[in-house]
Amino acid sequence: MHKGGGTLQGNIYEDEAYAESYAGLEWGGTYYLVYRDLPGILGRHVTGRRALDFGCGAGRSTRLLRSWGFSVTGVDIAESMVRSARKIDPEGDYLLLDDGDLGRLPAGSFDLVLAAFPFDNVPADEKTGCFRALSRLLGNGGRMVNIVSSPEMYTHEWASFSTRDYPENRFAQDGDIVRIVTPEFRNRRPVEDVLCTDEAYRRIYKQSGLEVMAVYRPLATGNEGWPWVSETQVPPWVIYVLARRDDGRPFVAS
Repeated sequence: MHKGGGTLQGNIYEDEAYAESYAGLEWGGTYYLVYRDLPGILGRHVTGRRALDFGCGAGRSTRLLRSWGFSVTGVDIAESMVRSARKIDPEGDYLLLDDGDLGRLPAGSFDLVLAAFPFDNVPADEKTGCFRALSRLLGNGGRMVNIVSSPEMYTHEWASFSTRDYPENRFAQDGDIVRIVTPEFRNRRPVEDVLCTDEAYRRIYKQSGLEVMAVYRPLATGNEGWPWVSETQVPPWVIYVLARRDDGRPFVAS
């Protein structure tokens, strides 16, 4: 939950300067591809309006879900991020889980669990337990939507990100630290993410009792009005739609 590659540099999202820059992010540039496609994905796969925004950060995705008619609770482990979220959105429902314990939330209480980018930062050996805890929160017919960086994110240049200073990313394997920078931030300190391939995610989902219902890899068309770099040819994001394996609904592979 926004661990920021904590195995090497600590939780970057607890850095006040970084949290301030992150709080100012909107859904432009490379992020626009998620903003463009997510409403349709939720409309196809999610019924019900109760949502948990896991790893909510400064509340960007929480506010977005609420604008689409969801009743949302945002949770994060970074105090600086939750503080920013509450400042920006005083009417929002934000919960600090500084111990990372999701057990205080009632089982089966959400129709949607959205994880918009936090699993990029969760160490490999913690992902399975985290997904198991989140799957417990899904109600009957509930869906988890996990948005992650594609492995190619860390080997290309983008409208919103740069990896040119980290050529070692090209040799990274599953579970290795990879680094990426958001050039527009005043603090150009790199985020240290944890590489996780599609094969690894699918293995983790299976171990966590989750089924992959659909996978989306959004590409830019070139007509969006942004100065794309790699986005028209290489998908920067992977969006997984997941269901509990014991959910009882027909499984549809994608």
